[in-house]
Amino acid sequence: MNSNDVADGAGAGPKVRYQKQDKVAVLTLEDPPANCYSHAMMRELDAAILEARFDATVEVIVLESAGVKFFCAGADIGMLETADPVFKYNFCLHANETLLRLEHTPKLVIAALQGHCVGGGLEVALACDLRIGCRASGKVGLPEVALGVLPGTGGTQRLTRLVGKDRALHLMVEGATFDYDRALELGIVHELFDAERDGLDFRAQVLAYARRFTTPGKASMSVGHIKRACQGGAGLPLEQGLALERELQAKLFASADAREGLTAYLEKRAPRFEGR
Repeated sequence: MNSNDVADGAGAGPKVRYQKQDKVAVLTLEDPPANCYSHAMMRELDAAILEARFDATVEVIVLESAGVKFFCAGADIGMLETADPVFKYNFCLHANETLLRLEHTPKLVIAALQGHCVGGGLEVALACDLRIGCRASGKVGLPEVALGVLPGTGGTQRLTRLVGKDRALHLMVEGATFDYDRALELGIVHELFDAERDGLDFRAQVLAYARRFTTPGKASMSVGHIKRACQGGAGLPLEQGLALERELQAKLFASADAREGLTAYLEKRAPRFEGR
C-alpha cells in the first residue's frame, strides 16, 4: 500500500450515512472525532448526493454531522501531509466537483451546523443553500492561512460571493474564527437554533424546518426551480439570467402545482401541492 492509498482512506468503514426521513434525505458526515474529510468521504458524499438527486420521493436534502462537537474540521491534515502533489491536486478537484454537484442539484440543501465548522468544513457548508447554526456550539471560519495554504475547496470563491470581496479577504487573511452569533451577523448562516428547544434537540428542529419546504404545504418543484434560477443565473449577465428565469417559469406555469396554487388563491384556501 502506497502513501496515496493511505490518503485515499481505502479500507476504512463508511464515512457518510444516508437516511430518509419522510421526504427529506439526511446525509451524515460520520468520521469521528472531527469528521475531517478524506477522498473516501468525498466519494461517499458524491454518491449520496446522486442518490438523493435521483430519488423522486426526496424533496429536500439535509447535510449534518455525527456528534455535537464538530460539524467538520476540514480536510484530514494527516492525509494531506502524506500524499504526493498529484494526489492532492486531484483530491481538491474531486472535492470541487462534489460540492458543485451539491450546489446544482435541483433540490433545496440545508446544512445543519452543530459544533465547530472551520476550514474545509465551512467550505462544504457554503455549498449548501441554507445554513442553520447551533447557537454557542462551536467556532466558524476559514483559518487555512495558519497552515500556509488557502481555502482550496471553494472557500475563496463562495465566501467572496456571499459576504463581498473586502470582507471575505479580511476574514481569510486574518484566519479569523468566530462564534455562530457573529456568523449570523455576517450572513454566513441564515438562522440559529438552540441545542434544545421545546423538547426537541438541534437535529429534530432542523428536520422540522426542512419539512417546511416539502409537499403538500410547499411547492417543492417551485423551490427547486428558484434554486436553479439563483445558482445558475448568479454568474450570468442580466439578460441571460432573465432568459433562464423565463424558461424555468414556463415549466412551472405548466405544472400541476402552479394550477393548484393559483386555484387555491382564488378560492381563498390553503393549497395542497404534489411536487409536479
